[in-house]
Amino acid sequence: MIASIEHKNQTYKVDLSNPIDISVPLRGDKKGVNAWYVEPMKIEPVRTDQFLGSVAEGGDVNFRNIFFNPHGNGTHTECVGHISEEVYSINDTLKTFFFFGQVISIEPEIFVGAETEWQKKGDRILTKDQIQNAIIGNPEAIVIRTLPNPLEKIGAQHSNTNWPYLTGEAAQYISDMGIKHLLIDLPSVDREIDGGKMISHRAFWNYPDSPRYDSTITELIFVPDNVVDGTFFINIQIASFENDASPSKPLLFQVI
Repeated sequence: MIASIEHKNQTYKVDLSNPIDISVPLRGDKKGVNAWYVEPMKIEPVRTDQFLGSVAEGGDVNFRNIFFNPHGNGTHTECVGHISEEVYSINDTLKTFFFFGQVISIEPEIFVGAETEWQKKGDRILTKDQIQNAIIGNPEAIVIRTLPNPLEKIGAQHSNTNWPYLTGEAAQYISDMGIKHLLIDLPSVDREIDGGKMISHRAFWNYPDSPRYDSTITELIFVPDNVVDGTFFINIQIASFENDASPSKPLLFQVI
């Protein structure tokens, strides 16, 4: 299915029948990706005196309860409500779902500057210069693949690993460019332990000065190696959760 898309006075063709799924599935076992010290997702049949929600165990249908944390158990998309005192829902703030974007690959640099209470020598960081050198044109969304990119990312246990993170300057640059949707293969755009500063989240959303309510961050994606850096149309699919974040399924459509 080939679609022609007009965007900013240019016409692009994409094959809608050939999406590239960059989400990491939520799994009900210990093999799923995990972060933020939460338990693995649990999927359990409903069991009462009158009902059994497992066909394998003799029930009429499969009818399961699911227990998970969207921020820690898989690919998720979040809104400014993640860091705000006010309650904002991803279901209310994300109103369009198809964006002109770019995939970029960046190998984090080693931080060697002056240490602070939240930034230490040896941290792996994504810098403003790296972002600036990688982005071409004016995408609405960017997808950041960090290098190296082993397949093991899809089952990584990130807690207590001090993962790479965006510097505040890098996040501010992305925001200043007008990029509304940031997708990354890390558990967070911020340092794992940062004293609650959330510098890159705040910079990207410009919170609290002038919040960008229609902008989103998607974390814990995985971009396969066979996806070449460049221009894509990006579809962000979420469940209709009235929450700051929802499990999500971002799809890439390559421009023909």
